[in-house]
Amino acid sequence: MKILIIEDDSSLREIIERGLRGEGYVVESASNFAEADNKIAGYSYDCILLDIMLPDGNGLRLLEHIKALKKSDHVIIISARDSLDDKVTGLDLGADDYLAKPFYMAELSARIKSVLRRSGGNGGNKIEVGNVSLDLNSRQVEVDGSVLALLKKEFDILLYFMQRSNHIVDKAQLAEAVWGDHIDMADNFDFVYAQMKNLRKKLDAAGSSITIKAVYGFGYKLATKE
Repeated sequence: MKILIIEDDSSLREIIERGLRGEGYVVESASNFAEADNKIAGYSYDCILLDIMLPDGNGLRLLEHIKALKKSDHVIIISARDSLDDKVTGLDLGADDYLAKPFYMAELSARIKSVLRRSGGNGGNKIEVGNVSLDLNSRQVEVDGSVLALLKKEFDILLYFMQRSNHIVDKAQLAEAVWGDHIDMADNFDFVYAQMKNLRKKLDAAGSSITIKAVYGFGYKLATKE
């Protein structure tokens, strides 16, 4: 899962980056309005942590931009301005949550997981498709109740597809989500093909009722086996 941190305080930004990477997230960051606006326009994120007070602009304008682009990125506002007006305005503009500074990393992590669970279609910690269950907290996958051992990137790929069941996913979109924004500098997508091949083999060997199908000319999609 890919997260964008928009925060001008370098110390806080580094703490958040380190903490989230330690939890297995792909993390990108922006320190000002202009940098954040470029990233939002060019890339997609599962969750954006948005500071309102930026040195060169108001973060709420970025939120307006996200919604104007009709992007599905979830947004959690993190701000030292713990005022009712800011909360109401941010939520009215489409933010998913609002967390006032200072905060504990454990609380931020819980808020992010809560937002990501919503995109999985249920209110629990697990996402289930067919006989495959994926736990967001433990990062454990089970097939018919038996644990399926996956490498980190294999888990990230499966999670990305399970949150988009029956949706076609372009290989470049998948690579960006799992490996980060700098993937556009890669010469090819051989590493994506290798990870996909391994993941498919493991799912099939475990008796999974779902598979990741190649859609010629478009990309891939997660589907139930016929």
